[in-house]
Amino acid sequence: MGAEPLMAGNSQRRGRSDGAGKKRATAGTGGKNRRSLVGRGATPPAEARPGHPAQRKAAAEAHARSERARARARSEESPELLLGRNPVVEALRARIPANALYVVTGDNQRLTDERITEALALAADRGLPLLEVGKAEFDRMSQGALHQGIGLQVPPYDYAHPDDLLDLAHDSGRPPLLVALDGVTDPRNLGAVVRSAAAFDAHGVVVPQRRAVGMTASAWRTSAGAAARIPVARAVNLPRALGSYQDAGLQTVGLAGEGDIELHEYDGFADAVALVVGAEGTGLSRLVREKCDVVVRIPIDRDTESLNVSVAAGIALYQVAMVRRSSGAHRGQEPSPS
Repeated sequence: MGAEPLMAGNSQRRGRSDGAGKKRATAGTGGKNRRSLVGRGATPPAEARPGHPAQRKAAAEAHARSERARARARSEESPELLLGRNPVVEALRARIPANALYVVTGDNQRLTDERITEALALAADRGLPLLEVGKAEFDRMSQGALHQGIGLQVPPYDYAHPDDLLDLAHDSGRPPLLVALDGVTDPRNLGAVVRSAAAFDAHGVVVPQRRAVGMTASAWRTSAGAAARIPVARAVNLPRALGSYQDAGLQTVGLAGEGDIELHEYDGFADAVALVVGAEGTGLSRLVREKCDVVVRIPIDRDTESLNVSVAAGIALYQVAMVRRSSGAHRGQEPSPS
């Protein structure tokens, strides 16, 4: 029999029926409902679901972190305002770099307070501009902080590059001695370490760019002028900077209470060294510790839990200086054979 002609109202589907009149599977329809059978996959976490309260909270926290990072960047690029009579006088005595001295007009103590009188004289000797401002304006400038009617504008610190310290060390004719601080957050500790580094002939200090204090006016003041004699570099990635020092031939010597050997047992201080000191309380971070060729400890009384980071750095730097003096390495000479 020939094929029946198509007529109006007849189905154009190519399916066939069996003898009982039941429709059998039509060829080519195996994937007809495949899309509806495919699952939607794993449920995303709440933080990733648009419109979910957890997602809105996570987005708000990310925005806040971004704003804080931008605020830190702006503060690092803008001058710092050092406030208070004692801090300002101490900063001027230490000859911290400054742009101007602010004094509130109409302050009755301006003519009688010896600290303000001394600050005015020190600023005049340095040729710093004296800027008089009203109390309301100075309250706004100091963001409500206690200022005692006086403030010193300090320019942003001019950081060196970590590689610059190597160049300086090589030009000195002495074995390189660098100090790296891992996450130190107290500016007074940073200033004290800079002061010790300058006293014991180190070529520079390296600090991380994030989660660590920089060379603020407080750090400058604590360094007692040493920050003007020794460069401080800022590393975007401290472990990477330590790796570049290792590639340049420096031994990276970590300092920690649970170090492998005692400080006086290490015999490499006459050579090129980068001394790595950990943060207050937390010590060396994991990634930084992994970049240390050796970790030494300072023997202390068992009843003393730990030493202040600047004290520990000073002791270690003194040990380096004594070793180098006995070997002649501090004068750029080759270490004498033992």
